[in-house]
Amino acid sequence: MALAGVADKATILIGAASDSLEKMVTSQEPAFDLIFIDADKENNSVYLKYALQLACPGTIIIGDNVVRDGAVIDPNSADGRVIGVRSFVDDLSDCPTLTSTAIETVVVKGYDGFTISIVEK
Repeated sequence: MALAGVADKATILIGAASDSLEKMVTSQEPAFDLIFIDADKENNSVYLKYALQLACPGTIIIGDNVVRDGAVIDPNSADGRVIGVRSFVDDLSDCPTLTSTAIETVVVKGYDGFTISIVEK
């Protein structure tokens, strides 16, 4: 951050993401314009809950790695990451303040995707 000249504009929080997010919410951090969720997939729904508390109308929320080489459509998958992504996508679709879509990506290492959501109100 120092080399980029933004050390006075950025804060690094170290620890469990849910603990850091809880601190941000309780300290009433200002709303974010962009939130990128790319952590342990089992807790994506938890991160979305906090993201909505840290968002304002117009905030963009991106959720990464939501296709997982197609594993999310395997009804027999017991993989916690897959179950977490499914829960996250369900939460996006159930949230009346979000408009969301998913986009699949294909790269050399396989295929995956991300969601983009806009906070409407």
